[in-house]
Parts: sequence; C-alpha cells; structure tokens
Amino acid sequence: MEFVILAVVIAALVVAGLVSGLVVSGRKKKQLPPAPSSTPTLTPPAEPHVGEEAETPREEPRRTIEEVGPPDAQAPVAEAPAVAEPEAPAVPALEIPEPTAGRLVRLRARLARSQSTLGKGLLTLLSRDNLDEGTWEEIEDTLLTADVGVAPTQELVERLRERVRVLGTRTPEGLRTLLREELLALLGTDFDRAVKTESGVDTPGVVMVVGVNGTGKTTTTGKLARVLVADGRSVVLGAADTFRAAAADQLQTWGERVGARTVRGPEGGDPASIAFDAVKEGIAEGADVVLIDTAGRLHTKTGLMDELGKVKRVVEKHGPLDEILLVLDATTGQNGLVQARVFAEVVDITGIVLTKLDGTAKGGIVIAVQRELGVPVKLVGLGEGPDDLAPFEPEAFVDALIGD
Repeated sequence: MEFVILAVVIAALVVAGLVSGLVVSGRKKKQLPPAPSSTPTLTPPAEPHVGEEAETPREEPRRTIEEVGPPDAQAPVAEAPAVAEPEAPAVPALEIPEPTAGRLVRLRARLARSQSTLGKGLLTLLSRDNLDEGTWEEIEDTLLTADVGVAPTQELVERLRERVRVLGTRTPEGLRTLLREELLALLGTDFDRAVKTESGVDTPGVVMVVGVNGTGKTTTTGKLARVLVADGRSVVLGAADTFRAAAADQLQTWGERVGARTVRGPEGGDPASIAFDAVKEGIAEGADVVLIDTAGRLHTKTGLMDELGKVKRVVEKHGPLDEILLVLDATTGQNGLVQARVFAEVVDITGIVLTKLDGTAKGGIVIAVQRELGVPVKLVGLGEGPDDLAPFEPEAFVDALIGD
C-alpha cells in the first residue's frame, strides 16, 4: 500500500516537472527585441536623485530672518534708464559779413594778377619808338581779344592816336596816365552804380535777379544778401527758381548764414506766386529789402522768357521793382552780349553783375556790356568766397587793369 502511494507521488512530481519544462520552453521561444543598430542612441539627461539615492546636503551658513531683512532693506531697485530725447538740430551761428566799403580795393591784387595782361600789353605797344599802322592794328587786336567790343575799340584807338600825336606823350608814366583816362572815359564815371534797395514808400525795396543757367545767379543772390546785411539792412529772400531742385535749398543756406528768411514753394511750383508771396512776407515783417532769385532761363526759350515777364508783372502788383539785376559770366565774352540783349527786351534791366571776373584776362567785357545795354555794371564777382562780391568801382578796376 505504501508502495502504491509512493508511486503516485513520484508520478505527480514527474508530471509537474514536464509542465514546468513546457512553460519554460514556451518562454524561451518568445520573440526578443531587435538588436540595437550601429547608430549610437543619446543617453537621456540624468534625473535628479531622489529617495535613498539623493546626495547628502552640504553644510552652508544660514542667515536668520532678522539678518536678511525685508526687501526694502536690500540694494535699491535699479530704475529704468531714461529714454534720451532726440537732440534739436543745432542752430548755425550767424556769420558777420565783411563790410562792403573797400572790398574791390582789397581784392585789387587778385584782380590785377589776372587782368594786367591787357594793360601791360597796351603800354608796351604804346611805348614803341615808332607808332606805325602795324602797331595801332596790334593795339586794336589786343583790345578786341579782351572783349572790349568793336565800336568801343575803334573809339579808344582813335582817341589814343590823336592824343599821342598832339601831346607827344611817350614816357611810361605819361602813357599810363593817358591810357587810364581813356579807359575811364569808356567805362563812364558818371553812372549811378549803387544798388537801389529803398522803395521810397512803406514797402521794402524789391530786387529781382535774372540770368541764364550757369552764370552763378543763385550764388550771387546769396552773396548780395550778405552785402546788404553788412550794410545794416534786413533781407527776405524769395526762391522763385522752382525748376532746379537744389536752388531753393542753396538760397536758404545762404540766408541762414546771415539771418535772412527764405520764402519758398514746392518744386515745380509757380515762380510768380512765390515771388508775390516773398514780397508779401517782406511787407508783413517790415524788411528793408526783398531779393527774388528767378530761374536760369535760356534766352532761346521764348516761353520761359515770357514767364519771366509774368514774374515781373505779378511782383509789381505790390509796387514798382527797384532793381532788376542781370547776372553775366565774364568768361562768356561776346556771347554774354547776346544774352543781355534778349533779357533787356523782356524786362527793364537796371544793372549788371559780372561774375568770374577774376578768372579771365577779358576784363574789357565790362566796357562792352555797358555800351550794349546803356546800364552800369554795379557789382562784380571776384572769387568763390562768400564776401567776394564787391560794388564796382571804375577807378580801382582800371588801376588793376593796367597795373601801377
């Protein structure tokens, strides 16, 4: 009986072992995850240790509440930096123009360096022992080359021939005196060369500046403002040259240097309207003089010349114009006379401004243009400096022309 029970127990153990083997065998056949690829995988960042793995806290000095104090006891909170306000544009310091008295005398040396060729040439020819026809023809050529003009040249040569024959003057000093007298006679010493800037009524004196492109008209207007300010006059500028983009800016810069306000309008605007407003503003401000810079019109453009006449008529609604100055480039020579004729037909020229007179040996243009228009040269430009515009003085000019 015991044997039977033992056999049953052994059989049960064998069966249990087989079942366990089957179970283990089934687990071993379970699909394993794929082997890792050759590409390395990134290790996730280490997590902070917790629980038993946490590090033992380090001993650090601690402060009591009293030691720490409230937040107000700490360092003051930095205030937000103040936003810097944009700086206002610096107001340019007003310049003090050089007094006009004696300007041409001051510039005489510069003028003499470029002009004395004419005077020295004439004196050399007149000093020859034998003044034959060939010599007088050379004298004529010298005068024509200096742009004196045909009619004035013939007149001057005839008078010199007569006086040399009658007086018998042959010394260098005598010839120089003779030549000086005849040149002054051609220039005219009885012209009123003052720039008219007084209207005689309650309105300001009004001066309009005209001329072709490239003669230095806007620059001359700015320099004339300096001449007037130097003489103690208050000035308003009218930028009526609306066809050249930089003209108004250029004129305004000249005005700001001496404290003269500039009245301007939009680019391409009506020049006559701006000229009218400039005179109106000059009346309102009680200014002494209003200078109007007009566009540099080509004398061949009939329509533009007609517009110049319109500017004149519109300005005259406030009162008569006191001066209309024609700016001519001394280096253009006889071509400048053509320009002068056309302008004189459109507006009544009252005076001439000759620019760039220091850069040419053709000083005779002064004589020619006066003879052509019958109006005096009132101002001459003798350089690029702001105060190199001077009232024309015939005596100083002739002395520079023929030398001492």
